[in-house]
Amino acid sequence: MDHGILFDHSRTARIGLPEAVFCEGKPVEAVVELLSRFGKGSGRPVLFTRLAPDIFNHAPEAIRAGYDYHPLSGTAFGDTLTRTTNGTVAVVSAGTADGSVAWEAARTLTYLGIEHKIFEDCGVAGLWRLADRLPEVNACNAVIVVAGLDAALLSVMGGLTAKPIFGVPTSVGYGVALGGKAALASMLASCAPGVAIMNIDNGYGAACAAARVVNGL
Repeated sequence: MDHGILFDHSRTARIGLPEAVFCEGKPVEAVVELLSRFGKGSGRPVLFTRLAPDIFNHAPEAIRAGYDYHPLSGTAFGDTLTRTTNGTVAVVSAGTADGSVAWEAARTLTYLGIEHKIFEDCGVAGLWRLADRLPEVNACNAVIVVAGLDAALLSVMGGLTAKPIFGVPTSVGYGVALGGKAALASMLASCAPGVAIMNIDNGYGAACAAARVVNGL
């Protein structure tokens, strides 16, 4: 059964990025049926995002065995794209509470065959953590900044590197954080020039944006 799903198989040829399967909201049967098609060795790399553990576990063991599944990020893939040597992307997160989004970005880069390094827990409450890692971050070709709460890390990072920066506000935070809306507004209002902002919790989108930069080198 196709469950009304039409794959855009020519997307890679058009834009250099393949289609991904956003699993959240899809019927369990549809997700399992898609998983049955694209496991390791299928020759058709497909990334599954927002794939919750309880949904993944609905698939038979024989299907699950064909996937590299990462519960924290909710991502899974069988085959990956051919690894590129064009450049490296830094994924910098404010706190480990932002891990699901940061790792969604990192796992997407893995799937896309792009080298990356992840730097967690670099929030502005302890700037020494970022300062210690800044030389490694600046050695990369693009930077993804993942932060919730006031998302101040984006502006700080924007003043410390000349590399292209993609900010991802996360839904982490109490009360007035408003599920990431405060972080989104903070990033959009950043005084750091030339930073680009993704939607709330969209680590996948940030990885694709960084991939466009790296693939263009």
